[in-house]
Amino acid sequence: MKKFLCLLSLAWLTCLAAPAAAAGDHVALVKSVSGSVKVMRAGKTLDVASDTTLQIDDQVIAAPKATAAIVFRDGTLLTLGSGADILIRDYVFEPKADKYAFSLYMAKGSAIYESGKIGKLAPESVKVETPTATVGVRGTRFLIEAN
Repeated sequence: MKKFLCLLSLAWLTCLAAPAAAAGDHVALVKSVSGSVKVMRAGKTLDVASDTTLQIDDQVIAAPKATAAIVFRDGTLLTLGSGADILIRDYVFEPKADKYAFSLYMAKGSAIYESGKIGKLAPESVKVETPTATVGVRGTRFLIEAN
């Protein structure tokens, strides 16, 4: 019986640890949302609320009159405006290995970008693309619009 309880406890602890490992894959956290904001992930549409985590390949879509404030792991801030549609293409923040990447595609809408550590340590690794232009980061804050 004692052996069974030990195995049961071990199995229960393993189940608790699995979601925590999966949550570690996130690259950003939504801090606040106003209006209807959705994320497209692996063919599914999810409602975005405060504390929603974002991953590479997530597409975030803000409805008209909606906004979202997003904080990436390195402290980069991205505020999506009304009607924004972005895709998180790539994100790497590994300072100990000197590896950095930040790539977004903005199909439409507007956003305010404010550099975090990636933009300060490796500005050449930050790319924000729109249907007609690519923005390379040389400053710390900018507004981008894609119509």
